[in-house]
Amino acid sequence: MVAVARSLREQVAWACRIIAAEGYADLTLGHVSARDGDGTIWIKRKGVALNEVEPEDVVSIADTGAGLHLESVLHQGVYRARGDVGSVIHGHPPHATALGATGAELEPLTHDGILFADGVGRFGDPDLIVDDAQGNAVAAALGSGRALLMENHGVLVVGKDVPWAVLTAATLERAARLQSIAATLGELRPIASALARELQPVKYRDEFVAEYWEAWQRHLARTGGGPGGDRA
Repeated sequence: MVAVARSLREQVAWACRIIAAEGYADLTLGHVSARDGDGTIWIKRKGVALNEVEPEDVVSIADTGAGLHLESVLHQGVYRARGDVGSVIHGHPPHATALGATGAELEPLTHDGILFADGVGRFGDPDLIVDDAQGNAVAAALGSGRALLMENHGVLVVGKDVPWAVLTAATLERAARLQSIAATLGELRPIASALARELQPVKYRDEFVAEYWEAWQRHLARTGGGPGGDRA
């Protein structure tokens, strides 16, 4: 079990580094967690930036002396509500966060958008999420979905495991960025909802997610941005 825990902590460290490169870097804010087979939740500790997280910075959420983020309850609320979720990410990527501060919805404009063909949830309270009741309310707003726009605050995304959560986080920000670009060029022409739902399982499969995860790791390793390198 020690080896399993170490592997999961390494995955969370990689996830933090990857989403930082994908637009989630925000000082020391933002956090990634994962739940192991025994129900233990491992989460990035506070005080380090996403792009400098090492496996040693990934701690058990039950360790109250480890320096947890105030909003760790976000993760606990989702895990209580969703037995299918193995990883949770919360952050403040600029384009998706900006979208959440408007009345616009995320449209399936590209293949990025079809991952969210069933819609993206919204949570209307911009406050920090610091207690169980708030965490449960966020989980309720997420429902059975993949992603949640936390209005005037940030985003929350989930996946069945760490690579899926990272893909969802990166794809949400990319879809929002492309929508912001498209909106400046002319009338939006979304992919029809039925077609988007049909295309989703073709475009997004376990084997593809594994390939993307490995590509992200190779890229960060080449540039010295992966865990194990020198901190900035």
